[in-house]
Formats: sequence, structure tokens, C-alpha cells
Amino acid sequence: MNKVVLDTNILVSALWNKHGSPAAVVRQVLEDNLMICYDSRIIAEYTYVLHRPEFPFETADINILLDWIKENGISVVAPKSEINFIDEDDRMFYEVAVFCNATLITGNTRHYPEESFIMTVISFLESLK
Repeated sequence: MNKVVLDTNILVSALWNKHGSPAAVVRQVLEDNLMICYDSRIIAEYTYVLHRPEFPFETADINILLDWIKENGISVVAPKSEINFIDEDDRMFYEVAVFCNATLITGNTRHYPEESFIMTVISFLESLK
């Protein structure tokens, strides 16, 4: 089974538009076609961002999604990377992806080093075909 790490922007986009490409990736995770990897930092960020008042997401929907991830995903403690990041908040996703040998799916590839395991949603979905 393919392992993935989802940048927070993927979850935001999936909840915002349940018919878009990010939602297709999240559906693949929920249908057990992909194994999501995370750590406590990622769950904390998901929780913080998804509950922001500017997002119209239902608390129940957020809690169901996060509870599912925690119950069915792979929780790890990844070692710190020495790579410099444009946005230090992105480091955790990279570190977990490297540790789990997972694909990191993000809407902002420019925030990450150029690595073959870091993909946009469209690139990832095309790679599954």
C-alpha cells in the first residue's frame, strides 16, 4: 500500500470542495487505498488550521476526519532534518515523509526541496493510473 503524508492545504482544499482533486486523494486514504503517515506536530497543525474561524467547516466533520487519521494512520516520531525550509512549518511534513518512505502531497511544492517523493495532487493522482 502506498504511504502518503498530506500537507494541511490538501485537507483544507478537500473539505472546501468535496468534488475536487484534493478530496479525491483524501477519499483514497479513507477507503484504505493509501496509508496516511503523521506525527503529533502534524495532527496539532491539522487541528489548529481546520478550526480557524475563516473556514466554514463543521466541527463534527473535522473531528471525524482527524479521529479517523489517528486511528487508522501510522503515527511516527521522525528525526529532525538538517535541510533549510522557506517555511519552517513545512519541515514536519518532509521529515515524516522521509522517515516513512512516503509520498508528500502538497499544493505548495515550491516550499519544499526538489525531491521526487514530493508531489502536487494532480501529479500524484496521475501516478496512480
